[in-house]
Order: sequence, then C-alpha cells, then structure tokens
Amino acid sequence: MSELQDSLQEEYFGHEHVTVIEPVKGWRMLDLKEIWAYRELLWVLTMRDVKVRYKQTVLGVAWAVIQPVMTMVVFSIIFGRLAGLPSDGFPYPVFVYAALLPWTFFANAISQSANSVVGAQNLVSKVYFPRLLIPLSSIGAGLVDLAISTLILLCLMLFFGVMPTWQLLVAPILLVAVVFTALGVGTLLAALTVAYRDFRYVVGFMVQIWLYCTPVVYASSLIPERWQWLLFLNPMAGLVDGFRSVFLGQAFNVEALLTSFIISIVIFLVGIAYFETVERRFADII
Repeated sequence: MSELQDSLQEEYFGHEHVTVIEPVKGWRMLDLKEIWAYRELLWVLTMRDVKVRYKQTVLGVAWAVIQPVMTMVVFSIIFGRLAGLPSDGFPYPVFVYAALLPWTFFANAISQSANSVVGAQNLVSKVYFPRLLIPLSSIGAGLVDLAISTLILLCLMLFFGVMPTWQLLVAPILLVAVVFTALGVGTLLAALTVAYRDFRYVVGFMVQIWLYCTPVVYASSLIPERWQWLLFLNPMAGLVDGFRSVFLGQAFNVEALLTSFIISIVIFLVGIAYFETVERRFADII
C-alpha cells in the first residue's frame, strides 16, 4: 500500500515526499509550482467548461459566431449608419468587429469567472486543490470562442477588401495582455462574489458601463487629445485600440499600449493577491 501511495505522489507531484497543506497567514502571491503540479486538473476543468457550454445546444459552436456577428450587425446599423460615427476610413463592420474580438472575450471571461467559484461550491467544499484553477479554466475556455471569432474576422476583412499586414504578428502579445487583465478582474470578482453574493448582479451592469468607456463602437481619435490620457487609464481601451491596429494595419499608439500593459499587470497582481489571500476561507463560507 505504501509503494502505491509513493508512486501516486510521484506521478502527480513529481516527488516522493509527502506534501503537507497548511494555511498561509497574511497576503500571498501566485504559487506557480503548485499550479504546475495541478496542470492536468486545469486541463480537465477547462475542457469541462468547453463541453458544458455547447452540450445540448441546438446550434452548438455556432454560438461562438452568432454573438459577435449579431453584435457587429446591430452596432453597424445603429452607430455606423444612423449615428454616422467615423471609422478611420475603414468599412464600419470590420472596424467594429476588430474591437469586438478582444472585448467579447474579455467580457465573457470576467462574467464567467466571477461566478465560477460559487458554481463549483460542491467541489471546493470537498477536496483541496488550488482554487485559482476554477477562474483560470473559465477564462481558458473562452479562447476557443476567440479562435473561431478571429477566423470570421479574417473572412470579413477579405470580403471588404481589407488586406492583413505583418502587424498580425503582434496579436499574440496583445492577447496575453487581455488574458492578464481578464484574469486579474475575474479572480477579484470571483473572490468578492463568494463573500458578497450580490456581486453576481453587479458584474453585468459593470460590463455594460465598461463597454461604452472603451473605444469599441467609436474611434479613440474622437476623444479630444487633452482627455485621451483619461480614456487610456482603462486598460482595455489601449488593448482594443491595439487590436484595431493589428488587423487594420494602422499605426500603433505606443503610449496607450504601454499604459494598458502597466495597468493590466497591476490589476493582475492585485486580483491574484486578493484571491490567494482569501481562498483559504472559501470552503467555510461558500
């Protein structure tokens, strides 16, 4: 029996000694070694979220296309045609879809991760594992939708005659920044939702307000230059602007991108630190 236990410990944790789990007092940061030890569980939880999202649905993965496409159509009619908002010389559908790509991923990621820990209360209260894996898996599942939406955008660009440029190579870097921002906000909201359940209703309202504080339906150039620094304090503003530049071949706003990267890192560190600090109480209050 002892040999079997030793082999199991070596298989899942990469060492033979017994792992003792003790509460840590005060603030704590991300334990990458622990996350790596549970990487297989993270993969299982991510695939579970992907399967649950499309299981017993009429349209299946088509929902990943319908949401951004229908949003693009509505925005194009209301803001592109009726309101006549400028689109920097590009077809408005392509202009708004390039911004909806990171925004839709971000909005879905924080909405799902905010409720992820409460939704997994049966799992949290019965067995130990890094609780951070739960919001992580919710955000990871959204990458599937993002990949599908990106293909739709490339097809839309070809349809309107907008040719991709070398700047597409910068897209993965911007995506990492969006993921860091979503993870920071999502983990913070997930921890707050466990303690204060009314945060479940705050998230939807917050996402709606955040959308119109981000240059998704309008160009950042519409904001007077003296007030643009205030706009780019919103980390998603610079990142959305960067995604537009990537797909439309525009010049990058380096100052806005640097500001967004710095604020994204700060949000990530604050969100992770708070989540890791209060997670030891999750099983008691959930």
